[in-house]
Amino acid sequence: MPFKSAVAKVQLEHDVLVVEMPNGWTQRHVLDGTTATISDGFRLAHRSGGRVERRFVRMLSLERGGRHVAVITPPEHGAVAPNVVRLPEAPHDAAIVEDPTWEALAEWLIGGGRLGALTVSDLARLACIATPQFAALIGEVAAQRALDLVWVATSPLRGIHDLDAALQPLVDAARHSTRAAEALVSALAHAAGVTRRRAKALRSK
Repeated sequence: MPFKSAVAKVQLEHDVLVVEMPNGWTQRHVLDGTTATISDGFRLAHRSGGRVERRFVRMLSLERGGRHVAVITPPEHGAVAPNVVRLPEAPHDAAIVEDPTWEALAEWLIGGGRLGALTVSDLARLACIATPQFAALIGEVAAQRALDLVWVATSPLRGIHDLDAALQPLVDAARHSTRAAEALVSALAHAAGVTRRRAKALRSK
């Protein structure tokens, strides 16, 4: 079995990506004006017995002002890459992150960084890698998205009881992510406030 790579930790703000490498070195990357591309590549991975293999990885490349940053998936999760396959080698200083983190980050950057275009499931994945402040904002957006789904299907006073179901992806993410849990608290608080104001407006008509 291949060894387990030391992974980096990432925190995402709306316009900043913070990457903490396994050695403790922290980098801040401003996302405004950054070009993001996704490609396949390979990274050398060691197996027990000292054998080295080329392993497929997914690469997220960020470029801004001539500065290049690469974020890749763990090589031990990828299939063995035959030597005849021509692929770029991932930079040695690339940040290795877990697959769910890579997917959430890639989705956010390639999608243009717009919360309004994301589903509740998308927002739940993003909340897991967000800073506390950004997680709170994500929760508010998730609440509004969930309320919209509920109100489209039923009248607001009846349908609000289905809010938990609409927020289920965020509830599931909150079970294993502190940041998603913070986003869920923000979502529930926001939804309660919106619902009270809407109900009051309906009664006053």
